[in-house]
Amino acid sequence: MSIPTENSERIRGNTVSAAVFIAFIVAIGLGIGYITAPGEWYAGLSKPAFNPPAWVFGPVWTVLYVLIAIAGWRIWRLAPGSGAMKLWIAQMILNWLWSPAFFGAEAPRLALGIILALLASILLFMARAWTLDRWSVVLFVPYAAWAAFASVLNGAIAYLNP
Repeated sequence: MSIPTENSERIRGNTVSAAVFIAFIVAIGLGIGYITAPGEWYAGLSKPAFNPPAWVFGPVWTVLYVLIAIAGWRIWRLAPGSGAMKLWIAQMILNWLWSPAFFGAEAPRLALGIILALLASILLFMARAWTLDRWSVVLFVPYAAWAAFASVLNGAIAYLNP
């Protein structure tokens, strides 16, 4: 039997805090997605040919929320009061506002404004986090790519449904 060391206690504490942080972020994101699930209104919209099938969104967002949460936890642990952390919080708020705006309020144009602000905040976070933790930036690359794609998709839906 090994005697716990200060280092093993720190690792265990980090693992627990990371797991709680990740679970919290994923639960909120998936909860909002569940509450604002696409319904008849969305089914009746004209969509562009590049619109993915509905089953793609759940798995993609689950993976993205895990990556977003890990990046946020890393920055919170390294620099909780930093500009990068403030941008991480801002992008999270915008992320959580998009589904209620698009699906809840049935307002693609409002949602387009939100997602463009979200994309900007993601890119600003990545720029600010670069000097603090490059792994957090790498974790945000798929998210930035998806948000860019989702911005184009949202814009196309807004255009096709005046």
